[in-house]
Amino acid sequence: MLRSASAQIFRQVVRHRSTDTSLILERSINRVQLLGRVGQDPVMRQVEGRNPVTIFSLATNEMWRSGDAEAGPLGSEQSDVSQKTTWHRVSIFKPGLRDVAYQYVKKGARILVEGKLDYGEYIDKNQVRRQATTIIADNIVFLSDNVRERV
Repeated sequence: MLRSASAQIFRQVVRHRSTDTSLILERSINRVQLLGRVGQDPVMRQVEGRNPVTIFSLATNEMWRSGDAEAGPLGSEQSDVSQKTTWHRVSIFKPGLRDVAYQYVKKGARILVEGKLDYGEYIDKNQVRRQATTIIADNIVFLSDNVRERV
C-alpha cells in the first residue's frame, strides 16, 4: 500500500516548462495524520459571510525511556518512562464532515485525523498578536467503539 501511495505521489509531480520562460511548477505536499484523543467536545462557529467551521482539540502523546536500560534483579529495567502530550487545534470546513464531526466527535474519543497544516495570526482580547497552527481536517476515522456504532 505504501509503495502504491508513493508511486501515485511521484506521478502527480507536475513539471511544466514554458517556451517563453524557464518557469518550473512543481506540486508540493502538505499532509498530516494525527492519532489521538479528543480534548473537548466540538464547537461550531460561524463568522458573518463565511461558512461555518467545527473546531476541537486533539491530544497526541510521545513516550520514551530514560536512564539505564540494564535488567534489574527480576528482569525489570532500571529506567523511567517519560511522556509528553501535545495539543493540536483541528478545524473542519468540509460541509458533510463538519456536521458529522460536530454531532459524533466527543471528548475522550480516539480518532485519526487526516488533513493539512495551516499557519495564521490573530489578535487576542488583550490586543496582542498571536500565531496559531491549525490542522485543517479533510478526513476523520472514528476508532472508539461507541462512536463507530452510532455513525
